[in-house]
Amino acid sequence: MTEDARFEDAQPAPLRLRAMDADDLQVVSSLVQDAVFPITEMTWQRSQRRFAILLNRFRWEDAARGRAERVQSVLAIEDVQTVKTQAIDRDDKDLVLSLLSITLEPGEDGTGRVILWLAGDGAIAVDVETLEISLRDVTRPYLAPSGKVPRHED
Repeated sequence: MTEDARFEDAQPAPLRLRAMDADDLQVVSSLVQDAVFPITEMTWQRSQRRFAILLNRFRWEDAARGRAERVQSVLAIEDVQTVKTQAIDRDDKDLVLSLLSITLEPGEDGTGRVILWLAGDGAIAVDVETLEISLRDVTRPYLAPSGKVPRHED
């Protein structure tokens, strides 16, 4: 008799996820919690209707094993109509932002507003025609510079 495969036995592989509904978005949001990125690494490609961020994602999937790793990932939102920011100095090219969560405010006929909530009361609101978000790791994991798992005070 053979044993079932265990999650712990898996080899670290790059993440490639797509969110097409609110439940999928919760998974992506949990995986990008505490990601950090320079303001210069976010871009809105109007002609392609895409908003993308190259972020340094904390690898929550390995945190339970005591690993404090990060990986560079691309978070891409498709079918974008508008992008607005709140409480972010877009002229400060040295600004580093910390992503806390992603939520969806559904609109009519499949439209909606994707909100990226940032530390320090900042937010990025992305109006979309339909929900389609991808998260893709683009580098190998590396030891988090702090060597620690992010913590949130209650």
